[in-house]
Amino acid sequence: MLVTGAQGFVGLPLSTALVNLGYQVRCAVRDRFQVNEGQEATSVGDINGATDWTEALVDVAVVIHLAARVHVMNETVVDALLAYRKVNVEGTLNLAKQAVQAGIKRFIFISSIKVNGEGTVLGHPYNEEQAPAPLDAYGLSKYEAELELQQLAKDTGLEVVIIRPVLIYGPGVKANFKTMMRCIDLRIPLPLGSVHNQRSLLALDNLIDLIRLCITHPSAANQTFLASDGVDLSTPELLTAMAVALGKPARLIKLPENLLLMGAKLLGKQAMAQRLCGSLQVDSSKARKLLGWQPPVSVQEALLKVAVDYKNNQTC
Repeated sequence: MLVTGAQGFVGLPLSTALVNLGYQVRCAVRDRFQVNEGQEATSVGDINGATDWTEALVDVAVVIHLAARVHVMNETVVDALLAYRKVNVEGTLNLAKQAVQAGIKRFIFISSIKVNGEGTVLGHPYNEEQAPAPLDAYGLSKYEAELELQQLAKDTGLEVVIIRPVLIYGPGVKANFKTMMRCIDLRIPLPLGSVHNQRSLLALDNLIDLIRLCITHPSAANQTFLASDGVDLSTPELLTAMAVALGKPARLIKLPENLLLMGAKLLGKQAMAQRLCGSLQVDSSKARKLLGWQPPVSVQEALLKVAVDYKNNQTC
């Protein structure tokens, strides 16, 4: 089993979980690092259209491709799309072609819900049948990679499995999710009590379980799956659930949403406000129906794990 991006937020726990399931795991990383029993590491350097994967692919049965140039909030490169394409499109296709040459039969590609778009109308979730509509360079690069992989599958017989996760949360989560948890822990009042949205989330353990199933399930071949916990939450509901996990009160102020958005605009925080106030729902029933998948971890259980990790590392 080859796992790329094995040092990342998903890659580290995924590699450990696969070893615990009895798989031999090879971790493809930029630089060598310490691995656990049952794992080995191979250094591949930067990922692009010229990366040599020969050593990494020896005796591999399945590739799980997590490595990517991830979404950057404050982009600094002159041509962001070109930078994303070098890693996410050219790098992915190069790896997949070399996998075919090595005789590998299945390639699991972790894409992004950003391929579908940035948000949904309340009550109208994304599904796999809708036409993709990426709005930023990251989402577009992931979509282009999907198209290249699907064509390669048609041309060669490679079994490609595409998973588009929504926001993933778990121990070690960063960005807005960690910020919200810190605000609750510090008992900071949040003006989000009147937000009426719905957002799909995905616990890290649930994503790992879906990947585990896609490694061997025959019906996963050449399919695309939208992945979520299957339970949508409003921002106030999420904050309240976080507060329960932390054992702290959720101090939510019911500020009218239009005033909240206006204030965010004045502060230059429109994007953050949209993520907190807007809806992004997905219908993840395809994986349940086609694969018989059931997310093994509830939202409450997953949030408790995040809270414990946060408490253990809040000084970091």
